Amino acid sequence: MILLVLLMAVGVAVFLRLAAGYPATSTSFAVLAPREAAFLDAAGETFFPPDDTLPVSGGHADLPGYADRYLVALPGRQRTLVRALFALFEHFTLVSPARGRGGFRRFSSLSPEQRFEVLRGWESSGFYVRRMAFTALKAVLILGYVGHPQSLNALGLSPWKIESPRVEADFLYPPIGEGRDRVPVRPPGEPSPARRPPLVPGFDQESP
Repeated sequence: MILLVLLMAVGVAVFLRLAAGYPATSTSFAVLAPREAAFLDAAGETFFPPDDTLPVSGGHADLPGYADRYLVALPGRQRTLVRALFALFEHFTLVSPARGRGGFRRFSSLSPEQRFEVLRGWESSGFYVRRMAFTALKAVLILGYVGHPQSLNALGLSPWKIESPRVEADFLYPPIGEGRDRVPVRPPGEPSPARRPPLVPGFDQESP
């Protein structure tokens, strides 16, 4: 009976640590959970704090939105690994607490100073694996931050809309990841691309 009570207490503590107490998100994500969104906002604000020299702070750069779109595009295994990376940083303070009062709290619940010290510890760690984990997290955050419209405008790299022409190969193969039954059909009246000179003189590579 005592063992059962202890196991229930441990289960409740684990639940409270891993999932409870996170604020609800104002955006509906396809993959991200509120706990991951809270971590990304906190980490983004640590990497890119409010400053007059920055076009937008990390907390307002919609890094959870970028991460959600990024995760949707990943295969299942890689998606799981990236989400595990977020959880590792969020809860590693349970193993290696931050300095100061409340250092065992989740990363997203730490003070800005404590978050900075925690991330600096990852960056300067003597363990190669920890430094590589920090590099992976930094890559995700930087890509999301630089891809934000305000960052792009500040860099003079606002995206341009590019009209992609349809070429002969588009009507020979299906879209990536789809079957042969999805090969596009040329619309009636659309002319075929102009035939180009043969790559090898005297040999018509376009003939059957």
